[in-house]
Amino acid sequence: ALDSQFNAYREGLPRPLGSQATFGVTDNLFRLSVPLPADIEVENPYFFIKDDGVVDYAAQQTVNRDGDRLIIETAARGDTDDAISGVLKIGPDIGFSLDAVKGEVAMTGIPLAQGGGEQNNTSLLLIALGGAIVGGLLLNLMPCVFPILSLKAISLAKAGGNEAIVRRDALAYTAGVVVVATALGAVLLGLRASGAAVGWAFQLQDPRIIFVLLALVTAIGFNLAGLFELPNINFGNKLTQKDGPAGSFWTGALAAFIATPCTGPFMAAALGATIILPPIAALVIFAGLGIGLALPFLLIAFVPAIRNRMPKPGLWLDSFRKAMAVPMFLTSVGLVWLLGRQIGTDSLGLSLIFLLLVAMILWWFGGGQLKGKARGAVTAVAIIAATIGGVVALPGDQTMDNQKKAAASAATLPAEPFSEARLSELRAAGQPVFAYFTADWCITCKANEAAAIQRTETADAFEAADVAVLMGDWTRPDPAISRFLEKHGRAGVPLYLFYAPGEEPVILPQVLTVGTLTDLVTGPVQSAQNTSPTN
Repeated sequence: ALDSQFNAYREGLPRPLGSQATFGVTDNLFRLSVPLPADIEVENPYFFIKDDGVVDYAAQQTVNRDGDRLIIETAARGDTDDAISGVLKIGPDIGFSLDAVKGEVAMTGIPLAQGGGEQNNTSLLLIALGGAIVGGLLLNLMPCVFPILSLKAISLAKAGGNEAIVRRDALAYTAGVVVVATALGAVLLGLRASGAAVGWAFQLQDPRIIFVLLALVTAIGFNLAGLFELPNINFGNKLTQKDGPAGSFWTGALAAFIATPCTGPFMAAALGATIILPPIAALVIFAGLGIGLALPFLLIAFVPAIRNRMPKPGLWLDSFRKAMAVPMFLTSVGLVWLLGRQIGTDSLGLSLIFLLLVAMILWWFGGGQLKGKARGAVTAVAIIAATIGGVVALPGDQTMDNQKKAAASAATLPAEPFSEARLSELRAAGQPVFAYFTADWCITCKANEAAAIQRTETADAFEAADVAVLMGDWTRPDPAISRFLEKHGRAGVPLYLFYAPGEEPVILPQVLTVGTLTDLVTGPVQSAQNTSPTN
């Protein structure tokens, strides 16, 4: 019996890892990279370091999985030798003893959930799913979704309250929204799994996609305005203008694609949960976002009291359709501005030439319809060629860094470009720091900047308190910012952080007011700390 007890104790001892680990210390952060096959299950990992004075034992450890490696990050305490040793726990009774040599370690991969196991994951999934549905519902109030909702409004007006048609189209619209939202989520998860540091709305960081959207939205606007009709051609915007379930499906698909840069209340935490949940659970959250976005039309379709109030079709419908071209053209203006911010005015001028070519082709097609001429095939080929030409003519990876730095330094609230090194330097000097992360395509970000951040009251309060301001611009892909957002449980922007000297960062709400910011330095910081937990 005694031998069996000793055997059990021996089995519980840490096993030698058998592979060389690597560690590094950068910006007061200790990082350890441990070779570990991806098919080995890991539960609540923790690294117990043998060497004294290297890390802060009380600090939280963040663990990422990057293929066949585990990367552990925690607060560093002091200088280290060229080698360390310790024990890595990967389960309740499983651990490995390891030796690590000094080297360069980057915090890559996907964060692992800490503590709680399957039960906590289930609770997190339910909470995040509820937040995704509510957040998707609130997206219908965001300006970037209004133009697409106008297409659906026209469809509902044509149905005139017919129960069968309205329900059919609502279900098709919902299917389009959910399929695209889930597909975008799947692509996002796949890119992360491959080691790419990307976040939600990643597709609008590519000017080529923005140009294609610009051409599509402009074509839809001209169609709504009556420049041409779509019975004989079959290219992009016909998908959203067909009658019946096919048109509703593609309208929903376009709504989901365009809605992604809008991050409203409840969405940040919900999408942030997809970082640490298993892939299937994360896809459920993305689908929930789509259901929330489509929910108003489902209610119209399946609640008779709402559906019966819909007006009957009539002559007014043609005027209503033309009026709905206005928000579509406003979206085109917004996309032109966004494209210019990403590629510069010179390249934008060339892109607008191709956009003008698209418009002229549609004008020529509409003129042929008035004369009874069939020009559908030629028009489709010409539109595709013009769009491809516009995409090819775009610069490969040009950014507007210099102009943006100049604008940030001359703003009402001047800001430095964000970097973790600069943040660590300011914190080490004991200076309070306000860090905010934004993007030109993020409507919520720009609204907060206009209403709260770039205000004289905020600038005066921060200047009086000697608050340093750092701005992370995520308009174009930036792996460093993407990883920083993930570390704080966010899959995208906006993110607002306030660092009081010697204290943990305060995560501010996604909707800011001047009072929210000035209270950070003129009132009790605790009032802001109650708004959101820190990670």
